[in-house]
Amino acid sequence: MSREFPIGLTPPDWLVRNLRPQQTPVNRPAVARAALAMALPLAIGLATGHTAYGALASMGALSGVIGDTADAYRMRILNIAIPQLFGAVGVTLGSLAYGHGWVAVGVVTGIALVSGMISTIGAVASVSGLLLLLNSVVGAGLAMPGDWWLAPLLMTGGGLLVLALALLAWPLRSGVPERTAVADTYRAVATLMAACGREDYDAARHAVTQSLNQSYDLVLARRARHHGRSPELTRLLAQLNAITPVVEAAPAAHLSGRPLPDELPAAVRHLAEAIETGYTGPIGLSVPVPVTETARAVDHALRHAAEVVASPDVDPRGIDDRLGRPAALGIRAARAARTVALSAASWRYGLRLALCIGLAQALVSIVSVPRSYWVALTITFVLKPDFGSVFSRALLRALGTVAGLVIAAAVLSQVPRGWWDVPVMLLLAPLIPALTPRGYGYQTAAITPVILLLSDVLNHQGTALLLPRLVDSLIGCAIALVAGYLLWPESWHTRVGDRLADAVADTARYVDQAFGTDTEPAARARMRRLLYRDLSVIRTEFQRALTEPPPTGRRAAAWWPLVVAVERIVDATTAARVRVKHGAAPPSAAEVSQVALQLRELADGLREVENLYEVRTDLTGPAGSVLEPLRQEVAAARAITSPTP
Repeated sequence: MSREFPIGLTPPDWLVRNLRPQQTPVNRPAVARAALAMALPLAIGLATGHTAYGALASMGALSGVIGDTADAYRMRILNIAIPQLFGAVGVTLGSLAYGHGWVAVGVVTGIALVSGMISTIGAVASVSGLLLLLNSVVGAGLAMPGDWWLAPLLMTGGGLLVLALALLAWPLRSGVPERTAVADTYRAVATLMAACGREDYDAARHAVTQSLNQSYDLVLARRARHHGRSPELTRLLAQLNAITPVVEAAPAAHLSGRPLPDELPAAVRHLAEAIETGYTGPIGLSVPVPVTETARAVDHALRHAAEVVASPDVDPRGIDDRLGRPAALGIRAARAARTVALSAASWRYGLRLALCIGLAQALVSIVSVPRSYWVALTITFVLKPDFGSVFSRALLRALGTVAGLVIAAAVLSQVPRGWWDVPVMLLLAPLIPALTPRGYGYQTAAITPVILLLSDVLNHQGTALLLPRLVDSLIGCAIALVAGYLLWPESWHTRVGDRLADAVADTARYVDQAFGTDTEPAARARMRRLLYRDLSVIRTEFQRALTEPPPTGRRAAAWWPLVVAVERIVDATTAARVRVKHGAAPPSAAEVSQVALQLRELADGLREVENLYEVRTDLTGPAGSVLEPLRQEVAAARAITSPTP
């Protein structure tokens, strides 16, 4: 039986959100790869009498395990191999600076600046920057065995072992992850259709947005290499595009207030099964005859999707990439380099990270701290721009370290070093991919005993490692909180206000183009997809802000309903467009302009203030107009910005 906390002991909401584990399925193949990739180097090192070399290779495998998150095989190469190259550079530079006092401080601080700047490019660059800095810190703070080139070779080899294990099934399962992702998108759309007219519609639509983002990313990532020459990838992209009209018709069905017949979601699930198995034969749809304009829109979209799924051949010249065709690799690299060099955000984060790392390195150079590299390692993990709130990560890092030290204490005190390390690693390593999706604190608790075990293999200090590790982690968290969080005003202001304002302004443009006669359907669909993607990112950023203490968390909670309201405005706009396309009377230009003007005023107001403010919500128009639901949603969004008396 659950017990209520006394009022004085009730934990704050931001703390509860931080500690609540995320419910995600366990990636069993990644768990198995982690166990084998981290235990095998230890076993080889013991068998050959070079246990230190085996420990270094296992450390490299650890970085590969952390990056082993992609479903598609080509993405696994990018997520694991490229960061390993940066990690090799990092440990080489760090090793060369080892023992050179303030020169080492300067080298690591400079690497921190570069690491922070390239981390702002994207996901792969972020992990690459992380490993560049992590390995340079380890190399500068820990004496590496053998020649200067041996440590980077061993650590890179450990990471590439994870990659080799991750690619074993590629010849047999090439393209399967992409097909599965597209099929899962169809299943998410089926769930959305089943939720029409119900309270869980918003959650289902958000799940569809995330699924579409993932599927387009996977398919377009491979398509950039194939340049449209692969019939399978062309067909998958056509299938993704074909489900878009069904997604567009869903808001119209939801706003009608009546649930869709069960046969329609069942038909979409049937299409998902055909996609996943690669079936391209005739597909019979058993759906009711449509009698309303909304039902006709759903029926037309569903039959078009069935035709595309059943077609064995698709002309690549007729395929439009809803997110825009990726540019050539050289163009994207030049664009990223230009962004890093000229972007104020990249310089700001790079300087922020360099300041914290420089302070940490200077501190441990002045004050004798055993294994001082752990302080900078803690800062590197905590102070990541794309990993969530710095405050939350510092808190979770401290709590996770304490939990991990409890496990490490049992291992170091009860298990003798030697061959017993192999079965212990077989038990500890799988916890990393199993617990990482649960949250950062859980990941820290899983990684800490693994790193301490490998450190003990190198240094043979036993339980004497435990207390210094806790002190180092707390020092690192304190430096990150003070120099990387409190001293920067952007940390304790709502950081996503401008981005939300941009999304509202983009929504105004979408309203204009949705009912314009000179806008191509493909351009309109691309704008809608990009708008939903931006709103999905904003939703994630707001959810991160909710985990911070007041005033940031309180402001984010106050603005959170507006994020949901903007998503509903996009839905209402799409629904009105679908109704017009299937027989409803189009709105006048004056009606469209009035709604767009109200949205632009709202966007301008969001850029100027951080707190709720009074606005007018008087939107009127012809009775029975197709834009009436849209006007209601815009009025609701503007009402949210007015404080409650």
